[in-house]
Amino acid sequence: MSQSDSSFALTRRSLLVGAALSCALPQAAAAEPAGFDQWREAFRAKARAKGISDQTYSRVMGRIEPDMSVFRKMQKQPEFHEQLWQYINRRVSDWRITAGREALRQNEAVFGKIERDFGVERGTLLALWGVESAYGDPLVQQNHMRPVFPSLAALAWNEPRRRSYWETELINALTIVQRGWSTPDEMRGSWAGAMGHTQWMPEVWLNVGIDYDGDGRVSPFGRPDDALGSTARFLVNRGKYRRGEHWGYEVRAPGLSGGATRSYAAWAEAGVTRADGRPFPLPGASAQLWIPVEGGPAFLIGPNFMAVKSYNPSMNYALAICHLGDRILGAPPFLNPFPGSERALTLAEVKELQTRLTALGFDTGGTDGRVGNDTMKAVRDFQLKAGLLPADGYGGLKVLARLRQGS
Repeated sequence: MSQSDSSFALTRRSLLVGAALSCALPQAAAAEPAGFDQWREAFRAKARAKGISDQTYSRVMGRIEPDMSVFRKMQKQPEFHEQLWQYINRRVSDWRITAGREALRQNEAVFGKIERDFGVERGTLLALWGVESAYGDPLVQQNHMRPVFPSLAALAWNEPRRRSYWETELINALTIVQRGWSTPDEMRGSWAGAMGHTQWMPEVWLNVGIDYDGDGRVSPFGRPDDALGSTARFLVNRGKYRRGEHWGYEVRAPGLSGGATRSYAAWAEAGVTRADGRPFPLPGASAQLWIPVEGGPAFLIGPNFMAVKSYNPSMNYALAICHLGDRILGAPPFLNPFPGSERALTLAEVKELQTRLTALGFDTGGTDGRVGNDTMKAVRDFQLKAGLLPADGYGGLKVLARLRQGS
């Protein structure tokens, strides 16, 4: 399968990574220095002071070796510089929409319960689940995740700028094992320690996670109930998600610029209308006008858009999640296209693109119709070889047309 992009889009304030860094590190951090054994024994006292028993510490840390590749991951995360329409197309893909509808069908009762308990719309949670772990696909866990303790130990030991953060997360992870919620072998995740269906850092697991399926433990793995219920709780408690309000709407706002916040009724009086012509359901609710790209679609975004943004502090990410949720539930693409944009490829077209790239010797990591970092790198390498500029890694209609022509 192609590498999932979701597990590696780590940002400072997100639920996924908390405070994971994207800054460049000194070259010395990339090589394994001496002293890990001494650090490990000294850190035992810090763990003990936080309630970690010697038995738990020895079980987890006794023979562990630091995963020094995390420092290369920090320094060399993929850079593809997508335009917003490309970013949206890749995340609101045909595969994610289709698979999201099937995930909803299989978990209808869970989503209904979450809506009653927390008021979080099912579309939002489905989209988060789909982007973060491809709806819990075990192949993502198997092929693209790693044991988190060697990673966290390396970061807690030798990450020079946020060492105290990583020390805390390592102790959080040890606490999870001590509580019997998980085992070191089960705790596999991203290089920064984010785990499970909705990619929890240990801090979130401990402080936001709930036993939503009633099996006696809190877990982001296995059945999705705990992960989805806890993510809804996160959106309510930390994101201030509002029951009964939609995230916002694509609108037509002739002559207006973004930034101001008013009630939907006031926006309507100012000439703003929904792009689909329907009325605003809650005229008294407030929303901000946002026009992300001049000449592209405009949006009125409310508090629940910002709740999604609390999960990952990127406006583009929040828009992709909100739009994917709407699409899964049957909404159309944006009615006003972004300037210079292409329509998104269908699932069959993505598979064809991957198959043609693979036949030419460009490794897409599979031909499953999912576009992650492997496929994007293959596209970029093909663009460079074929002289298609900019070589941005976006596998769209133009790249597919060139592949069909032969190169």
